[in-house]
Amino acid sequence: MNPARKPAVILLSGGLDSATVLACAKRDGFDPYCLSFSYGQRHSVELEASKRVAQAGGALKHHIAHIDLAAFGGSSLVGDGEVPKDRDEATMSSKIPSTYVPARNTIFLSFALGWAEVLGAQDIYLGVNAVDYSGYPDCRPEYLEAFRALADLATRAGVEGGQKLSIHAPLELLSKADIIRLGLGLGVDYGLTHSCYDPDPTGKPCLACDSCKLRQAGFATVGTKDPQLERFRL
Repeated sequence: MNPARKPAVILLSGGLDSATVLACAKRDGFDPYCLSFSYGQRHSVELEASKRVAQAGGALKHHIAHIDLAAFGGSSLVGDGEVPKDRDEATMSSKIPSTYVPARNTIFLSFALGWAEVLGAQDIYLGVNAVDYSGYPDCRPEYLEAFRALADLATRAGVEGGQKLSIHAPLELLSKADIIRLGLGLGVDYGLTHSCYDPDPTGKPCLACDSCKLRQAGFATVGTKDPQLERFRL
């Protein structure tokens, strides 16, 4: 750790948004400690992407925590039902989709909060987005505000030292196109990332799930081809 830089915990899925957030944390002067999760998701492709992104992004440490949210079910991302496909953006945002994993961000942030205390970090970064958020309730600004308040009450640092935790969501109010522009300006290699909810065994994206649709619409708006497509010759 560089003594001139403070540590920050970065929630890193290996997707486009979290890769951009890692670059934002470095831009903001933090030493990044990346945290990913093997939580019973349908595939391990995103975890392989998280390793690539963490290494390329200069993470001081990358930890993959193992938990089993598939034990509860309740989401097509853990194999409970089919991943919805070929939906337009209006349909995506009309109701909470089956890809919502119950309490996932709360669980992930709780792990990040614990690691931050151990590291003596006062900052957590995550890539939630309230514009292209596909109806997820735990991506809204009011949710993050509530968790910030909880963090101040739930930690020894907050109670004894008066240390306030900052939860950074720099993409919160950006469109997918704006996120891509931001990341490109920060040198993010989006060819390393993975966004698809239902890839084939090689990691090839389906191009039909909500995440693929939002990603491709973002690149189309920016006017540049998604480098992930080049990698799979799509």
